Amino acid sequence: MGEGIISDKSNNDNQTNHIYREKTDRRILKKNPWKDYRLHGTVLVLVIIAELIGPIKIPITNGVEVSIMPLLYSMVLGLVFYLAKPITWIQRKQARIAEGAMMLFIGILIAKLAVSSGQSMHLIFEMGPALLLQELGHLATIIIALPVAILLGFKREAIGMTNSIGREPEVAVVVDKYGFNSPESRGIFALFIIGTMIGTVFISFLASLSTTLLPLHPYAFAMASGVGSASMNAAALGPTLAAFPALETNIEAFAGFSNLLSFSIGIYIVIFLAIPFTEKMYYFLEPRIGRSSKGSESNDENGVGGE
Repeated sequence: MGEGIISDKSNNDNQTNHIYREKTDRRILKKNPWKDYRLHGTVLVLVIIAELIGPIKIPITNGVEVSIMPLLYSMVLGLVFYLAKPITWIQRKQARIAEGAMMLFIGILIAKLAVSSGQSMHLIFEMGPALLLQELGHLATIIIALPVAILLGFKREAIGMTNSIGREPEVAVVVDKYGFNSPESRGIFALFIIGTMIGTVFISFLASLSTTLLPLHPYAFAMASGVGSASMNAAALGPTLAAFPALETNIEAFAGFSNLLSFSIGIYIVIFLAIPFTEKMYYFLEPRIGRSSKGSESNDENGVGGE
């Protein structure tokens, strides 16, 4: 297996370039994506609808309820508009534009969290090692998800899929280590796409459920929302603020600082701990609980893979 990884990397090093980024740059220079006014108008309508609906609290048992935030409605409505065939002005091109716009506008939220972090800096210092120790949560992803992936029949794709939550820094690490066409890269790209599509919806619901059911301190939920993704951070922060409105500034501070740590320190956790641990755990578990897949093994040995 180790020789196969080295072979895949050596065969694909010359192919790891930025062709997709160059294509995107050419499209932007050819036609300004920010002038797609029908897309922006549609997004505005969806936001207004979501805000008019407002937060919905669903009671589960006595004293236990789950809050559904407007962000969730807007995500679901956007997906419906994208998939609905009668709506022809929202296609894959608009999805790419919306993704870039989201990264731009979410900077406003990051700035707000930075201000809150500065106001509550004394609290962050008081937490001390807790903020750093939470980064070990990267390893919990491996322990829980890797055995499930192997049981489902995934081969070396599972190494890419389960070493982290698969955001941009982790994608870069895996592609650089294994090569663009490697099974590990296919795995993390699959996770990146799924995370982009449903990650915010999932974490918003999970945060709402956790704040309702788990007897933890509000700051713990705030730190847990900092997973290294700005959009997921925002999605998890909404239900947490709704559950503890009196601690809004402090929760925003912990969430923002935690997300910054996950983004900056988390990449080193992935490089030095997560990926080596994932590999060792994979090679230990796969012969014992893995499902035989001759086609997959043959493709991995030959270094065959789609871009």
